[in-house]
Amino acid sequence: MEHEKLKEQIVAYSKRIGIDKIGFASANPFLTLKERLLEQRRLGYQSGFEEKDIEKRITPERLLPEAKTIIAIAVAYPSKMKTSPRNKKGMRRGSFCRASWGEDYHHVLRERLEQLEAFILEIAPQARCKSMVDTGELSDRAVAERAGIGWSGKNCAIITPEFGSYVYLGELITTLSLTPDTPITEQCGSCNKCVDACPTDALVQGGQLDSNKCIAYLTQTKDFLPEQFRKKIGNRLYGCDTCQTVCPENKGMDFHHQTEFEPDPEIAKPKLLSLLSVSNREFKNTYGSLSGSWRGKKPIQRNAVIALGNYKDEAATDSLGKLLLRDPRPVIRGTAAWSLGKIGTDQGEAWLQQAIKEENDVNVIDEIEKSLAIINEQVCD
Repeated sequence: MEHEKLKEQIVAYSKRIGIDKIGFASANPFLTLKERLLEQRRLGYQSGFEEKDIEKRITPERLLPEAKTIIAIAVAYPSKMKTSPRNKKGMRRGSFCRASWGEDYHHVLRERLEQLEAFILEIAPQARCKSMVDTGELSDRAVAERAGIGWSGKNCAIITPEFGSYVYLGELITTLSLTPDTPITEQCGSCNKCVDACPTDALVQGGQLDSNKCIAYLTQTKDFLPEQFRKKIGNRLYGCDTCQTVCPENKGMDFHHQTEFEPDPEIAKPKLLSLLSVSNREFKNTYGSLSGSWRGKKPIQRNAVIALGNYKDEAATDSLGKLLLRDPRPVIRGTAAWSLGKIGTDQGEAWLQQAIKEENDVNVIDEIEKSLAIINEQVCD
């Protein structure tokens, strides 16, 4: 009875501090998860951002000795922008995914978990706790699934009955023994919309993701983006929402009660040209509070350059040409060359011809030569 009372107090307090959903799971090892993780590694489907030690990922007691319970939390975020800026010719815009709107969720959820931990220690001083958000060793999705937060969808997201998959997840391991909640039965059924809609076929099958093909991963890489994916990312600067927006369970799901996650339209959907010349300080001041800024400005700028090429935005020609000639980073120079080839103007060709005389990096030279060949083909046609 004492443990039931503790659980009720924890649930009630979680609501007071802005946690939208809370669930309780045993801290037993995640044995079936181990099999899936080993298979992902064997197939080469991991992104490299994960914890390398699989035993830590599946064994809560390795992270907190004598762990008995994992408390999972979910906090909802909006799916629609109240006022979306116009994306028009000559002033094209990029987009950050919905999970990167507003304040960095890592900070928000960590703060709430710290509050929850302080409360637990107040009512149960003998307890020990360890919390984590996203970058911790445990699989947020596996914990949330076991704790009854939602089911693991074919899009590899946790889908809650109340908020769809538009939720951030976190967890707290504790030595308290609390009654576990009942997992929710998988409800995707025969629906395969997310798998069919994935732009890069990264969803190999329902519930299995090849991270190396996922746009959410690709937009975070810092090297040259493989050419077969450049058109696929469209105007995305960070992340991808396709597998969520097509999900029938997300229809009508849009929550704005968490003010920290309310987007600034000019930041969530910025003008692409302004990103090309942004300084490190300006980037940090403007975008530093977003979760999508964690890899720095280079991936965002590279993606902005690609987006301008995908738009065939002739207004960007001179800005891209200046990057091609002056930027110290080969990835940015080479990507600018690719975009100039896609835009295909005479002025763009002039920039490429000038650059080929001065460039020393073999990868950039290769991009310049390919773009010049594309432009020449267009002239011949």
